[in-house]
Amino acid sequence: MDFEHARFNMIEQQIRPWDVLNQDVLDLLGAVKRENFVPETYRNLAFTDMEIPLPCGESMLEPKLEARMLQALSVRKNEWALEIGTGSGYVAALLGHCAAHVMSVEIHAELADVAQHRLRQAGVANATVQCMDASKQLPSGEFDVIVLSGSVASIPEAVVARLKPGGRLCAIVGSKPIMRAQLLTRTTSGETTVVDLFDTVAPRLHGFPEVPRFHF
Repeated sequence: MDFEHARFNMIEQQIRPWDVLNQDVLDLLGAVKRENFVPETYRNLAFTDMEIPLPCGESMLEPKLEARMLQALSVRKNEWALEIGTGSGYVAALLGHCAAHVMSVEIHAELADVAQHRLRQAGVANATVQCMDASKQLPSGEFDVIVLSGSVASIPEAVVARLKPGGRLCAIVGSKPIMRAQLLTRTTSGETTVVDLFDTVAPRLHGFPEVPRFHF
């Protein structure tokens, strides 16, 4: 398979038409080898507009979702980033090329180990993967950027509390069939603002609470 041709088509036919126009993001998608973060069985599907199955019942998000969220976060070289839901390690690799350091947490030990190995192979030395249930525990410290690589019913306050003033958090929020990608920004005064980015649907991050359903 001609991966370079497939990568070009992904960017031009999927990513650009989905309003990802930041040239730095487009260049990054062209540079980071997505196929090296995909299970061997699905390697030929690395650039298709679909979720790709991972071990432990997880999956990679569609490339256009990853790209659109990365664009919204506007990560800078001096910033520290936290990813919740490492999965394949691909988003951590993208963040690693933008940020000073990336801490990525993954609930499944198998996925965490494989992702860390892939990041090392890709030469992404500033991204660390930790096996942790982020719904119960988070890495110490505060972060300039937080991305949830999966959906939640609502953005957890404990996660928001880890944002530095001026920090940004991107998450897919809601329940099927209605979910929205949101960008939350923490102001210098400690308040938060939320902007709806686009409608989509994504698999759940494990452990985070669902919205209680009312029974009549």
